[in-house]
Amino acid sequence: MMCGNRREARPASFWRGVARRCGALLALSATMLATPAMADSGQTIKKLMERLDARQKSELAAYRAARAKHDAALAAYWSEVGERRTERRRKIRAGEAVGAADYVKAFPPEYTGPALSPALARIWAEIEREMRPPPAPIPTVPDVLASAKAVYGFVPERISEREFKWRYALEALAHGLTKEQVVRIYALETGGEGTYDMQAGINPVTGRGRPISTALGYAQLLHANSVNELVNHGASFISRLEAMANADPQRAAVLRAKAKVLRSMLENARSVPNDWYEHMRFAGTPKGLGIHALNIDGDVGPWLQVIKLKGIKEVGERGGRPHLAPVEMELMNLAGPATGLEMMLPVARSMPTSNFFSRGGYERNTIVRGRTAGELLVALDKRMDENERKPGAVEFATVFDEAQRQRQARR
Repeated sequence: MMCGNRREARPASFWRGVARRCGALLALSATMLATPAMADSGQTIKKLMERLDARQKSELAAYRAARAKHDAALAAYWSEVGERRTERRRKIRAGEAVGAADYVKAFPPEYTGPALSPALARIWAEIEREMRPPPAPIPTVPDVLASAKAVYGFVPERISEREFKWRYALEALAHGLTKEQVVRIYALETGGEGTYDMQAGINPVTGRGRPISTALGYAQLLHANSVNELVNHGASFISRLEAMANADPQRAAVLRAKAKVLRSMLENARSVPNDWYEHMRFAGTPKGLGIHALNIDGDVGPWLQVIKLKGIKEVGERGGRPHLAPVEMELMNLAGPATGLEMMLPVARSMPTSNFFSRGGYERNTIVRGRTAGELLVALDKRMDENERKPGAVEFATVFDEAQRQRQARR
């Protein structure tokens, strides 16, 4: 439900309800400012007021009033988005058709009120930095490796990038994934030059940056993804390791030790309900974080990453889209498989992406904001085109061709 910014024809009773709702939200927002960068807490404002002259206090009052009004409109907008999403999901589960009326057709309202002067904004930012609690640290690759060793006595077996790509390509082909799907997703997820131990936010070439999530590898699996895929496929991974040990006496001891580690990991992962939110919580513990190290292992890493992509492919098949383009798979990876499929519906392509993402996800993701579902597909495809020309993607394409030729020769 939206406050102001009227873009859809509605009955008068609807807008009377909006007015009542906006009034409540405005009252709430009078003590809270929802600027993305600055918090309007009582303590922050108290400290701020102590440092301002009369003119700046007047400026601040006008700004806070305008932001409170805007914030009420924004909160009401996202409330309506959530209500319509809930109704759409009900319809989809029931097999009912979804129409244009099931979507919010406007983008989130933009702030059009007065801006803070640079001097006042600088003072506010300084105070906020002083009072803001430090953010919870995001686990790094060294943290993942330390947890794996401490909990499971596991150290991933490292191999060369080219060998990892080779094993990844063979695994992808075995699961019916195409070169175009795999290489273009790699190009987008890693910028076209990622390493198999690359973490989101860290430049894989320079090693600089700071983690922005726990996402690792060519397909950028989160720590909870690793837990989830192990729960669903860990038994088959263990069987494969044991079969490999029986076939390769030179590596038998290493492979059997690895299978033993996976049994321990699987037992721990299955100790919590098979639910995404439970997996998220568990993945943040040492037992869960240690499982994430499997992405870096030369044997299990390619299996774990490829099986995630295969899962997206299978959701597409069940949804009547057996031949997903790489950009469509990436959309399902970005928004979630079911939501991605919905975004590809003809009626959904012209709708703002705010209909499909949480408020936080929409506001954080620059490629998502301000686009329709169809425009997002175009933007993702363009980024794939650009990154596919970078060294890592070029090498991956070459390796994939070699793997494909070898596979065909063995038939």
